[in-house]
Amino acid sequence: MITFNKISKVYSKESAALHDVSLKIPTGDFVSIVGQSGAGKSTMLKLISAQERPSEGMIVIDGWDITKIRRWQIPHLRRQIGVVFQDFKLLPKRTAFENIAFAMEVGGAPTREVRATVPHILKLVNLAERANAYPDELSGGEKQRIAIARALAYKPQILIADEPTGNLDALHSWDIVQLLIKINKLGTTVLLATHNDEIVNALKKRVVTLNDGKVVSDKKSGTYKL
Repeated sequence: MITFNKISKVYSKESAALHDVSLKIPTGDFVSIVGQSGAGKSTMLKLISAQERPSEGMIVIDGWDITKIRRWQIPHLRRQIGVVFQDFKLLPKRTAFENIAFAMEVGGAPTREVRATVPHILKLVNLAERANAYPDELSGGEKQRIAIARALAYKPQILIADEPTGNLDALHSWDIVQLLIKINKLGTTVLLATHNDEIVNALKKRVVTLNDGKVVSDKKSGTYKL
């Protein structure tokens, strides 16, 4: 369960990214977060992963109040939260296998665990045969699937996808969404921030709409409406 309780995020007197947002996301939910640029989507996701701290209010994840999280606790939180970005952020001089392995190694995973886990994750994203390919040898869709695989390295409870299809064509975009659905069915809570109305409408899942930092709509089986 993720709970936002009267959350506000103010960067300056002229810039309030979120204002008095209250929201509950049950474990295993799939939520599309939509809104125009500057509506507060990315800020909401950054607050969940403690990249930002709220100016007011409380955020609780699985019973843990992360509002006043200490620096040494952040790595533990982030092992529970996988993050996927629009621009992939892959290491160019490492293979697909090594990109995923590196994420685990940085977190202190032993070599035996890395060697056992990475092939399973590659299989999950249907790229087992591309394990030794470098990023410049992969298509945009394949790069994003590797980025998702890397985000799954610690079997996170929550997967945050911030505009993951922004750099992809329609076919590859839907491949990525199908993968997110697959991951969600395995029990992971998925938060998808997107401008892609076709994807949101096809999903027929919960849609939270933001406008000027406020939740203006929250529909269980919603559509993209701004």
